This record gives sequence, structure tokens and C-alpha cells, in this order.
Amino acid sequence: MSQTMIPDFERTDLGNIQIAPEVIAVIAGLATIEVAGVRGMSGGFAGGITELLGRKNLSKGVKVEVGSREAAVDVSIIVEYGHRIPEVASNIQTNVKRSIETMTGLLVVEVNVHVHDVHFKSQEKVEETDPTIRVK
Repeated sequence: MSQTMIPDFERTDLGNIQIAPEVIAVIAGLATIEVAGVRGMSGGFAGGITELLGRKNLSKGVKVEVGSREAAVDVSIIVEYGHRIPEVASNIQTNVKRSIETMTGLLVVEVNVHVHDVHFKSQEKVEETDPTIRVK
């Protein structure tokens, strides 16, 4: 019978500390939407179905693999039009890595950013102010 070894940083005098993968996913989601240029999270890893999600469900669009001392994260996002996608993605990687490592003590070995859509601000404004569009 083999036993799973609990890392030293998760063992205290009072017992063990376990962090659920869902907690890591919420931290990653919050860190992602803090980055300028991120319109929202995309819920569609499978099938590429994209939807804007509110703050209530920040673990959507985030996939986490957690080991005993390391974590790998995938985030799916929607970018605001006009922002440099490589810059936004790099800022997400930095912010997610820093947030998870600071809050959990886990080493983040990779943060993969998947851009599923681009949101156009001007599209909303044209629909709201265009006098040729008639509402019935």
C-alpha cells in the first residue's frame, strides 16, 4: 500500500492544508480579468463556443492542473479590439503566475492563453447611435 506524501509547506502542527483546484481556477480568473484589454472569459474550450461570463463564475474559461508543488493553467479569453493581443497575453501570464504563487505557494510552471474572440466597442456604439437603424 503506497501513501501519498504531503509536501512540507502543506503540513502544519495542526494538520494538513489542501487547496482545491477550483480555488486555483478562481484566482487565475480574477488575475486574468484584471489585465487591461481583457473583455471577459470565454467558456468554450470544447467546440469553441464563446460567451461572456460575469464575475460570478470566474472559473469558467480556466483549466487548471495541480500537482503537489506545481500548477499549470490554461485561460480562454475575449480581447477588446484595439489592444495588442501578444501584449495582453503576456500580461495575463505574468499576473496569473504572480497571483497563484503569492496566494498558494505553488510554483506555476505554465500559463497558456487562448484567445477565442475579439470584442468590438465601435460595433455597440454604431448600433446604439445609427439613425438608419429602426427599432420596431
